[in-house]
Amino acid sequence: MKAIVVGMGIQGEKRKKYLGKDFVCSVDKYKKANYNSINEVPLKSYNSVYLCVPDNEKVKLIEYCIKNKKHILVEKPILTKSKKVLLKLQQKAKKNKVIIYTAYNHRFEPNILKLKSLIQSKKLGKIYRCKIFYGNGTSYLVKKNKWRDKNLGVITDLGSHLLNLCLFWFGDKIKNFKLVDVHKFENRSPDHATISLEINRINIELEMTLCMWKNTFSCDILASRGSAHLSSLCKWSESKFSFRKRKLPSGKPNEKIDFFKKGDPTWKLENLYFKNLIKKNKTTNLKNDLIINKYFLELTN
Repeated sequence: MKAIVVGMGIQGEKRKKYLGKDFVCSVDKYKKANYNSINEVPLKSYNSVYLCVPDNEKVKLIEYCIKNKKHILVEKPILTKSKKVLLKLQQKAKKNKVIIYTAYNHRFEPNILKLKSLIQSKKLGKIYRCKIFYGNGTSYLVKKNKWRDKNLGVITDLGSHLLNLCLFWFGDKIKNFKLVDVHKFENRSPDHATISLEINRINIELEMTLCMWKNTFSCDILASRGSAHLSSLCKWSESKFSFRKRKLPSGKPNEKIDFFKKGDPTWKLENLYFKNLIKKNKTTNLKNDLIINKYFLELTN
């Protein structure tokens, strides 16, 4: 794979690092880069593009890449004003045999993969409820960044990760999607919000904030045969996964705990996943993007 990175912010620099020898050049009109515009890059020099740009620039750049038959990894989320835009991108990508992959790197966190495996094993039994909390302390940084401090703010920034995880774990049959509360404590856009929804009769609560001064991720699942608990992400610290097997009629459950050492494996794993999609000639499927876009679009109306 010969890849270029468009947008050399925090995400772009990380993508460049893990591309290694696959990296060809960088593009950014504001930061130090090899080119100011993707149009300047010789088409024969690359076959894939990593888009790490603001939401309002993504569709136009994706269209350019499809037209020139370049595979695309685009940082989450892809937000459009209509599902027709996404469907058209999907159709064109299939016609030109181009992969569009939307990057949600948290899917490659070891504790998140561990929970996926536990759910599939059916050892939890009937799942009643899931609560996820995701918080960091970036409100001031967002406030200084004009393109980030607008629209739905933390809802699309961190909330897109959380909704994507729900699709990853539980399926796509969403019902009763509601914005329970939203706050603008320090920003012009929302910096704290809570969303409720249901998937396959599982009651789900998602809480996200930019006003948590220590980076925090937690997930608690209650089910008929036990419970599962996730604490932290490897990019911040050692993360913990706990499965508590229910004891009947009551009593202290048998608990199995796994720890995963600090060190973010997600960028490398997601990069390999994208390369394999290309290698295996997979077809572009924007189903998850269409679902996430649909519910976030409802919040703007």
